[in-house]
Amino acid sequence: MRADDDAALHDFVEGRRAALFRSAYLLCGDRHEAEDLVQSALVKVVLGGRRHGGLDNIEAYARRTLVNTFIASRRRFWRRERAYGELPDRPEDAGDTDTGLVVRAALARLTARQRAVLVLRYWEDLSVEATAEALGMRTNTVKSHTARGLAALRTGMVEEWV
Repeated sequence: MRADDDAALHDFVEGRRAALFRSAYLLCGDRHEAEDLVQSALVKVVLGGRRHGGLDNIEAYARRTLVNTFIASRRRFWRRERAYGELPDRPEDAGDTDTGLVVRAALARLTARQRAVLVLRYWEDLSVEATAEALGMRTNTVKSHTARGLAALRTGMVEEWV
């Protein structure tokens, strides 16, 4: 690997880490998991860049790696279980109508692919074609995941506000 390729990777990691973290947080909904997700994705990006002798589009490669790492993490059995120190006596009331909290709660209920599509389309502001390319899907699949994800997001937000 050339020194200028290594420097480009270093500059990318330094400059885009915060943006990748924001996307990762929207994907998984947990700060610590988002940090782990970004760290894993950036390690894969650096190793991929070195393995391939440089990358043509580091941004697209990093975004796709981040989303694929997130989706793969949801397939693992141990990710389905959540440990709690103490169980609540009663469910929390939905008295907090802060839109950001409601959106994140509804977003957390979506499937991993739907969440990935919505984050790339509406947070990263990618086109249908760019999202399809980033996720390795057909454009019609992106459109259907978008429609179903938005419908589920609306339903989840209505449930949170009621």
